Amino acid sequence: MLDNEFVRVFHVEVAPHASTLMHRHRHDYIYVALGDAHVENDVEGKAPADVKLGDGDTRFVPGNFAHIARNLSDRPFRNVTIELTQDESLRNEPPRWQEEADETFLGGRKRVLFVKDGVRVCEIDLDPGLVAPPHYDGSKLLVAVTDLDLRSVDGAGSMAEKLKSGDIKWVPAGDTQTLKNVGKSQARFVTVEF
Repeated sequence: MLDNEFVRVFHVEVAPHASTLMHRHRHDYIYVALGDAHVENDVEGKAPADVKLGDGDTRFVPGNFAHIARNLSDRPFRNVTIELTQDESLRNEPPRWQEEADETFLGGRKRVLFVKDGVRVCEIDLDPGLVAPPHYDGSKLLVAVTDLDLRSVDGAGSMAEKLKSGDIKWVPAGDTQTLKNVGKSQARFVTVEF
């Protein structure tokens, strides 16, 4: 889906009762589950692990291993996998953020899920018609958990954004934006800030 100096982003879909091929993750990565899932994680040289995920569950996984993911459910296992291509250098940098508590604002909530490898990962819920606080001025990846109907406002003006669950949007450093949910239902997305 995206390949730049910070990340390689993949949309992953494994059919019901199917599995991936054995593959190696050389870098640390983050994944965002799209829908409920029940998978078996068969890491080379280890006992299989049973993993149950809810829609939007977001996890950090240290890299440098090979595995097979087996879908144990009757529906497709979908996720967005975000490989952190600078994990080695970022791991040694002092953290820019503290793992703050939840932030509640008018019509929404921002929850810091974790800070790892120099990135901060947050989950944001935003009611219809309301605006999320401006984000940190660094580069950011937005992952839609629900279908999103947003309007982003920056110094250059306003732009409508329609994203389906699993779509991504890269926001470059210096592009300060405010996001407004112009849809009819609650918007839910995950941000990975660099």
